[in-house]
This record gives sequence, C-alpha cells and structure tokens, in this order.
Amino acid sequence: MILEDTIVALASAPGSGAIALIRVSGPDAIHFTAPVFEARNKVSLNDQASHTLQLGFIKKDQRIIDESLVSVFRGTRSYTGEPTVEISCHGSPFIQQEIINLLLQQGCRAAQAGEFTLRAFLNGKMELSQAEAVADLIASDNAASHQLAMQQMRGGFATEIKNLRQELLNFASLIELELDFSEEDVEFANRDQFQALILKIQKTLSRLIDSFAVGNVLKNGIPVAIVGEPNVGKSTLLNSLLNEDRAIVSAIAGTTRDTIEDEISIGGIGFRFIDTAGIRETNDEIEGLGIKKTFQKMEQAQIVVYLFDAQKVKNENLSLQQIRTEVEKIKNQFPGKPLLIIANKTDVLDESLKVEFSQALPEVLLLSAKEKEGVELLEEKLLQFVNTGALKSNDAIVTNSRHYDALLKAQQEINNVQEGLNMGLTGDLLAIDIREALYHFGSISGEVSPDDLLGNIFANFCIGK
Repeated sequence: MILEDTIVALASAPGSGAIALIRVSGPDAIHFTAPVFEARNKVSLNDQASHTLQLGFIKKDQRIIDESLVSVFRGTRSYTGEPTVEISCHGSPFIQQEIINLLLQQGCRAAQAGEFTLRAFLNGKMELSQAEAVADLIASDNAASHQLAMQQMRGGFATEIKNLRQELLNFASLIELELDFSEEDVEFANRDQFQALILKIQKTLSRLIDSFAVGNVLKNGIPVAIVGEPNVGKSTLLNSLLNEDRAIVSAIAGTTRDTIEDEISIGGIGFRFIDTAGIRETNDEIEGLGIKKTFQKMEQAQIVVYLFDAQKVKNENLSLQQIRTEVEKIKNQFPGKPLLIIANKTDVLDESLKVEFSQALPEVLLLSAKEKEGVELLEEKLLQFVNTGALKSNDAIVTNSRHYDALLKAQQEINNVQEGLNMGLTGDLLAIDIREALYHFGSISGEVSPDDLLGNIFANFCIGK
C-alpha cells in the first residue's frame, strides 16, 4: 500500500440516494480536484481557504456532470491528517462513478478498504484501538454496541493501558540502566515501588479481561436458544418477539427442521434469538439432524428459553413433575447457563390452574405467544440476565478479540515479572519479560504495529472509510 499518493473513493453507502459523498485525500487532493470543479464564485479551488464550502459544477471538459458542494481541508486539519477534499453530489450511481472516473484521470488512485482511517492512524490523528472502533461504530445496530464503539473512539481502556505502559517503561529504563552498572551492584529501580506497580497492572488487566465476556455479547448480540418439544409454540414466540412472520407456524409437529435466527434490540441491547427444532424421539433422519443442531445451539447460547405447552397439562395429563424433570435435564447438561422456563398457550387456562403452575414451578413465566400476552415480561426477564452495570457506569469494556488476546499475553508476562520479583531474579532476567509485556501493551494502541497486523485490521473496513 502506497501512502504518499492521493486516493479517492465513495465515502457514503453505495447505491442510489439523495446525496453521495466522495472523499479525496493526499498531497495533491486539492490540485487534482480543482480542474474538474467550477465554483459559482469563479474562484479556483486552489485558492479556497481551508474548512470552507463552495457550491459549483463538476465538469468533464465543458459538459456539466453535476452541481455539487465541495469542502476543502488543508494541511493536517482533516480526518486523515493530510489535505482532503469532500464532494457532496447527487446520489445517482452514474454521477458518483463519473466523478470518481474524472478524479482517477486527474491522477488519483482508487482507495483500498480502510485506507482513509489507516492514514488517520499513521498521521497520528487517532490510536489503533480508536481506528478499530470506527469499524465497530459503522457496524453498530443497537444502543449498547453504539455506546461501546463511541467509548472506544474516545480512548476507552486504551488510554488506561497507555498510561500503565508508560509507568512500566519508566521502570524498565531504570532496570536496563542497572545492567550498565552490574559490576557496581547498584539498584536504580526501587523494588517496592516496582512491586506496587506490578500489582496495579495485574488488577487492571484482570478487570479488563473479565469485561470481555460482557463486551463481546453486547457488541455481537446475546444468543438466546428457544427450545422445547415439537409444537409448543417456539416459532410463534419467535414471530411475536420479532413482530413479523419470520418462522413457519403449523399445527403439524416437527415443522421446524433447522434453526432460524434473527436479532432484535430490547432495551438497547441486541438479542439474537434462535428458533430450534423440537426435541423428541424420532426416526426421521432430517428431523434428527435438526434436533442434534438444537443441542449445539443450546451449547453456544448465552441464555436458554425452555417452552412447554400449558394446554397439554390441562387436556393431555402432562404432569408438572414431567416438566420439572425435563428442566432438570437441561440444567444438568448446561450447568450455570441462565434458563427461563415458559408455560406457553396460557390464554386457555383458568386462574386456578395458573396459580397451580406458579406454586409447582415458582420460576415459570406464564405466556401466550399467539396472543402476545406476557412477551413484555419475557423481555424484562431477558434484560435481567445481562450485566449492564459496567455499561451504565461507563467503565472501560473490552469488545475486540485482538485486544483481548493482547491483554491475556500481557497478563502472562506481567505474572512472570511478579514471579521473578518474588524469586529475587536479577534485572537482566526481569527485563526480558518486561519487554514482552511492553510489546503486547503497545500492540493495542498501535505503538507497536507490524505491517501485516495493520493490513489485516484495515482489510476488514469498508471502502471509503
């Protein structure tokens, strides 16, 4: 990737729309755009002041392609930290491509995925973790994921790590200095203060690593498996939650042969609901594969919702003890996994039977998916399973698996330093683990950033960002 030339790309979403934005960035951004833009005030773009808007015409020779609004950003005062021009044109795909082709002919190069943000990082406009948060912000589809991305763009936990890294670096420098005076047996780094710093770093790393469990599900949506015997209303419940006919509903048992997934936002948190095949003994090979997949989805889910048919208790002599037995099987198979027990089709029950249900299974939730009775209560129960305390208090939360991996490796090296201090190891041996810890800290903020790492990160961005 050449980073000294001038690049161009569509910065808004592809396709038709009212307005489209084309971004040009690089040393010749203004110089390449000026010949194809004629301002209404007749002043050349080369003479326009920074951070100004000009209305005019994009022209190919003497043919007007579009009337557009052009923004000029000179010097380093731009998103990318280099001269930038942004063209707001009408959103016809034909107009967009015509303008981009004009700029390519002037000498621009088509930008690669994430290249604008990569330049912003390399030009010191943001740290690497903040640059990665840009992609998360674009992908956010609920309030929680949006808040996490915004928190990360403002620095998030990376600022905390950067400060700890600097403190560790200061001690590392003193320990390295001791090596130059090894024959004099002097000690520049106060070991008690160093011990206190290591404990502080360990505590911070442990907190951040633990936060990943919450951050990951908040960012990607919390998977919820809806399980139960065939024809208890699992698909109807999914449709009620989504407010649309997403799954086929039929009185014929075993209609759902495969899993159906969809995501909705409840209280600003993304939940990914999984409608599964009914669990029962079957000789049908295809249905059997569906049931096998049901157990796989239960394993992957953060929350399991178990449904049973309340009508069967009323009309078919299904005992509450049988239901309790099935619930215990799930609890034993997936210990520690949150489980919600739902009695569905309760709209046909009289009040006395509802009381009996509540007494026999105190944790049961009475619901009618068909009539959408009790669905709001179910949503409230689901939210109770989500640890949003850190989110509400604006604590630092780790959501990126690369950062999580770097923190785990840094934690291991810091633990090695702690063991070395306890064993009274010499400075040269401590320095080895300290350097490794500093490397992993630096990889989060971008102070250590191999080319292959950057290429892998920014390849996942969209073109134009």
